Amino acid sequence: MLDVFGAILVGVALAVILTAIVTSIPLRLSGRLVVAGAAGAWIGFAGAVAGAGALSNPLTVLAMFGTPLATTAALVFAIPAARRVFSAVPLPLLVGLNVIRIGGVLFVLLAFAGRLSGPFPYSAGWGDFVTGAFAIPIAWLAASETRVRDRLIVAWNTFGILDLIVAVILGLTSRNGSPLQLIHAGVGSAAMTTLPWAFVPTVLVPFFLVVHAVIFARIRAHRVDSVGQQPVSIGTLGHAH
Repeated sequence: MLDVFGAILVGVALAVILTAIVTSIPLRLSGRLVVAGAAGAWIGFAGAVAGAGALSNPLTVLAMFGTPLATTAALVFAIPAARRVFSAVPLPLLVGLNVIRIGGVLFVLLAFAGRLSGPFPYSAGWGDFVTGAFAIPIAWLAASETRVRDRLIVAWNTFGILDLIVAVILGLTSRNGSPLQLIHAGVGSAAMTTLPWAFVPTVLVPFFLVVHAVIFARIRAHRVDSVGQQPVSIGTLGHAH
């Protein structure tokens, strides 16, 4: 039953994310179709790899996790147009998409069912739940211009990205048979290499890591713009002479 709920949640999450991003980027229809096609191809490939049982190899998991991150970084640093596309996605939308992470509570349920063990499901599950729950007020805040706006967004964003980083570390170090295994606790994190859960480390976690990075960049740019737009006082002009 948990696999059914997981499949529904993952399917809805991927559909919502893809639709939200593709419809918000400032590209022509052809460009949007390319983005949607590339994302869909990767999702399909990740599903095929997991379905074939290839994620039983920890190195394959690392490769599937790192490929979207490396590809995104290469596009952003090499192509100015890609940077403009990322910067055009509304900040409230980037924050709001994290509401999906409330579904991380399913990791805790998997632990109760004996399909995950160790600290990984509790850290990842409750961390995602908290991040997703607070994404609602933070998304509303992102649309405002209050004084504490940037500080609260940075605090939430920091928690959200640390949650993902810690989850990745715990998942790798509690994976039975992995050369990186440090935590020996029952079944470990093996369930995350089977469908539908395999979409989490191969698609969803890389996506949200990119989202957090973009949010940090957007807040930094907002602060720079705010400083640049501050009015210069007459006294300051006098001292400049």
